[in-house]
Amino acid sequence: MSDLATTSGDLDAAMDRYRVELTGYCYRMLGSAFDAEDAVQDTYIRAWRSHAKFEGRSSLRSWLYRIATNVCLDLLNAGNKRARPMDLTAPQHQSSAVLNQRPEVTWLEPVPDGRVLPQTADPAETALAKESVRLAFVAALQHLPAKQRAVLILREVLAWKADEVAQLLDTTVASVNSALQRARATLAGQRLRASESADPLNAEQAKLLEQYLSAFEAYDISRLTTLLHEDAVLSMPPFDLWLQGKADIAAWHLNQGIGCKGSRLVPTTANGMPAFGQYRPREDGGPGHTPWALQVLEVSEGRIVGLNAFLDTARWFPLFGLPEQLDESYEVQQGA
Repeated sequence: MSDLATTSGDLDAAMDRYRVELTGYCYRMLGSAFDAEDAVQDTYIRAWRSHAKFEGRSSLRSWLYRIATNVCLDLLNAGNKRARPMDLTAPQHQSSAVLNQRPEVTWLEPVPDGRVLPQTADPAETALAKESVRLAFVAALQHLPAKQRAVLILREVLAWKADEVAQLLDTTVASVNSALQRARATLAGQRLRASESADPLNAEQAKLLEQYLSAFEAYDISRLTTLLHEDAVLSMPPFDLWLQGKADIAAWHLNQGIGCKGSRLVPTTANGMPAFGQYRPREDGGPGHTPWALQVLEVSEGRIVGLNAFLDTARWFPLFGLPEQLDESYEVQQGA
């Protein structure tokens, strides 16, 4: 089929081919899974409205990226900027920790892999795509001015040529190269912490996650802390609290977090990294477990370096296709 659609059915089908990669682009720009999907929907609405003016001077893909970029720039110019707790506050200690909740629009959000990572047969391309949706990388992108952010994503992640980016942004190649240089310098100053993608898992990662799941469900905190890096970080959006180090993380689980004892974990993936849906025992003491957190784990060199517990399960569990609750039949099946 030609890249230039001529009928409504052709246009729908042609645009749908780019939905996942456009969502990934908008997610990197905006730091929000929901904002990214809204931005792509707005992109398609704008494309529909102006399709009669599209004369095929560029590819449909380039045209859609131009529209999506403008949508994202409009949103970013309105002041939207997502962050992680580590970007906003200093680490606290368990003994004096204060839970301060901030609005949803504050937080960098997790995203299911399937929403932002197109299928590709090229292992190097797949690895780069996963690297570029890591929580730490997307958080670092939020420190860039909007146009620098777009330039870096288009050039470094999507491998567009400088002249293509210049045409998309209605600027010069020199301006694109200058923006890319400044963006690289800013990211270098962020000192991104290493973490590994985990889809598919290698043998070492699979063993680590199996040990983590076993230790967490047994609520054996001593065993769990052996799986953590010495300066591992625990965060819990929408609270701006974060803790660093084995001792404080262990103490949190045994004190303020003791309600997690008896939890069950359901594996998934987020941002190219391993994740679990966490279900705590029902507060009324009844059978089964109810949603508590989406845990996204950052792993490096055989240890867990980041435990990110996103607590707004009403948003995250439907997006990730996780069960609304775990009943006894699930637990029997898991124990079989």
